[in-house]
Amino acid sequence: MTRELDAAAPVEAVVPVGAASASASASASASASASASASASASVDADAAASVEAVAGSPVRRKGLRRLAVVATVAGPGLVAANAGNDAAGIATYASAGSQFAYGTLFFMVLVTVALVMVQEMAVRLGAYTGKGLGALIREQFSLRLTALAVCCLLLANTGLVVSEFAGIGAAFELLGVPQWAVIPPAAILLWSLVLFGSYRWAERIFLIMSLAFFTYPVAMILGHPHWGQVGSHLVILHMEGSKAFTLLAVALIGTTVSPYMQFYAAAGVVDRGAKPEDYPLIRADAILGAVFACVISLTIIIATASAIGGTGPLTSAAEAAKALEPVAGQSAELLFALGLIGASALAGAVVPLSASYAVGEAAGVERSVSRSFRDAPLFLGLFTAQIALGAVVALTPVNVIQLLIGTQVLQGLISPVVLVYLLVLTNRRSLLGPAANSPRYRVAATTVVVGVAAMSTVLLVQTVLGWLGLA
Repeated sequence: MTRELDAAAPVEAVVPVGAASASASASASASASASASASASASVDADAAASVEAVAGSPVRRKGLRRLAVVATVAGPGLVAANAGNDAAGIATYASAGSQFAYGTLFFMVLVTVALVMVQEMAVRLGAYTGKGLGALIREQFSLRLTALAVCCLLLANTGLVVSEFAGIGAAFELLGVPQWAVIPPAAILLWSLVLFGSYRWAERIFLIMSLAFFTYPVAMILGHPHWGQVGSHLVILHMEGSKAFTLLAVALIGTTVSPYMQFYAAAGVVDRGAKPEDYPLIRADAILGAVFACVISLTIIIATASAIGGTGPLTSAAEAAKALEPVAGQSAELLFALGLIGASALAGAVVPLSASYAVGEAAGVERSVSRSFRDAPLFLGLFTAQIALGAVVALTPVNVIQLLIGTQVLQGLISPVVLVYLLVLTNRRSLLGPAANSPRYRVAATTVVVGVAAMSTVLLVQTVLGWLGLA
């Protein structure tokens, strides 16, 4: 395995929930300090090899242990990107699915899991075989107008995510008795300052630990004593409704699980680690593992919420979402939920706009680094600042927080098909990937995924327009 493959710190690479920030920050650092990353990765390889030699017996066992050591250092881009959906808006969307339709969306989430696996695999394959991020490939392979379309879609989707993260911070502090207006502006200034002035790496560890509170959902699912027979049947039998409410939530589930920025981040994460085509099997395993793991957590959130308040209708507050944790935390459920929400939101609130700025800078071919001044990187830092400011302002608007969180994920779902078309076209091109391009069967499967996501978005748009005209 190449030394460049281990450029990311292993501790940050394997953290699942909310770890998007850890890895995205590592990606930012890697692009700004390649030589440091190379020496760090060399050290990682040396330490891993020494550890293996110390405990291994036969040559076969040494080879197996060495592979496990490499997997531990490589794991990251796919795992982190896929789990990025388990942020404030993601939790609200999954919890609302359980509250509104009980177990009715479980099989739909299984289908979304298959879609996420394929999408993330294509994204990391592009990074491994081309050595370029998705933004750069779109700029090189498509016209200026189509590149601009992709950039606009990404910015719109990511700005919606930033709004949801600040709304999540506000909702969490409201559970603790602090009003939104007193929290969101200082939080925006703090996150902006931490990222630009270099102290965010310390703060993110605190946010990350807080966000791990959401790992109590699997425990809450078991302690909530769900109807396992219904859970099993809904996991294998498709349940669909023709109502606008179900379509809206289905598109939101797609948007929060297969978020557009994930594909940009997954490809960029592989590139920043210096991965080569020969490293693809491990990278592919990481992408698949990450996608499945993220969706398993999502399923436990739906089941836990369905067991606690299933069938009561749409969520109306963060306090209702916190009820799913009562089997674990009892009267402290709201406190536990608030801590997790603050951690997950703060992590993503900084990383999402930062990742979008990197992707846009890559597509435009301009300077992109948090270590640069506004004079040296005006587009990069300007976009980052604008997204933080706009996200905080919109999050302060007097609307229902849960509706705002789910609404931003619906926006993600509507934009996802556009980004997925670029990804599908690029991975279909043998002129770009050679033998690694999509096979005929894989091309059919991937096209089915894209068409399915687009169809759900189209149905929602049609239902919305008909509603405006008073015809539905």
